[in-house]
Amino acid sequence: MDTNILVIGTGTIGEPLIGLLCSLRESLGFDSVTFYKHTPRLTDRATVLSLMKRGALVAADPNKISIFRKQGIDVTYELEEAIDRAAVIIDCTPESFGLKNKEIYYQHHESTTRGFIAQGSEFGFGKMFACGINDEALVPGEDKYIHVVSCNTHNLAALIDTLALSDGGAANLICGRFVCLRRANDISQDTGFIASPTVNTHSDPDFGTHHARDAYHLFKTLGYELNLFSSAIKLNTQYMHSIWFDLTLANPVTLDGLYRRIEANERLAVTQKTSANLVFSFGRDQGYFGRILNPAVIVLPTLQVRNEREIVGFSFTPQDGNSLLSSVAACIWLLSPSEYQQKLKYLSQFLFPEV
Repeated sequence: MDTNILVIGTGTIGEPLIGLLCSLRESLGFDSVTFYKHTPRLTDRATVLSLMKRGALVAADPNKISIFRKQGIDVTYELEEAIDRAAVIIDCTPESFGLKNKEIYYQHHESTTRGFIAQGSEFGFGKMFACGINDEALVPGEDKYIHVVSCNTHNLAALIDTLALSDGGAANLICGRFVCLRRANDISQDTGFIASPTVNTHSDPDFGTHHARDAYHLFKTLGYELNLFSSAIKLNTQYMHSIWFDLTLANPVTLDGLYRRIEANERLAVTQKTSANLVFSFGRDQGYFGRILNPAVIVLPTLQVRNEREIVGFSFTPQDGNSLLSSVAACIWLLSPSEYQQKLKYLSQFLFPEV
């Protein structure tokens, strides 16, 4: 059976994801990697040609193919043709477009496509997923739509799973409180920067911001209903998100015990660095095309235990890197659930124990 992958969108997640899939194509047995480019901009030509050089094929709207070809870009498929031949479709379009594409395109291809994956802000697209957190919740033959949670939700989930649930399960977490200190925009974006720190409102009366809400629903796929609340503030920086966390536990814990839990989780990274600049710089120099793919980078000097049952500290969020890892993992699962754990090993090369 063909294993053609189609990525819709070439933004901050789509572009590096296409490259990552191309790098892993032979190892994971993908027949081809195709991406849909919506607008033929000259400013994007270098990016498109670079992805093609790495083995990716281009799909476009039939009305725009002639424009792409005038720009020197050889379009292989029309969009509908690319969708028809895709075994897995990964939607990396801007917020809410994934839900619209589900209605317009994906629901009409459920019988021929093995699965569909959407990113971050597409609440309601499908079963929420974060690699290493709720893999066991995915049901073969049932879960065709998978929603990879946002990068900050990955961070929250990794902290909760490792620091609280690994000793005593869901009953061990009395409550989790988080402040997401978000970068203004990605270094690849010219728009959206802000002049000063700007706070988010608590739009959800139960969870505060979508970060805790999404983490709640992520763990609910495992049958857990956790007491979580998050706040968020956007900072005038482009480097990294960071998270302040406060976890209250039922069971007593020590710092040494926390260190052992963190060390036992091979997906988590730790750092002695307290500057986002230095962590970001490490990713630029050592990561996969500048990105750290771990779900979280825990800042060890900030980790503290209060009154034996309260854990506080800071953790850096790799900029969309954790979402890339989970997107590839979801793709592997949709194509071959029985070989999922074995093929996940190919992703371990991109994870750092320390930053």
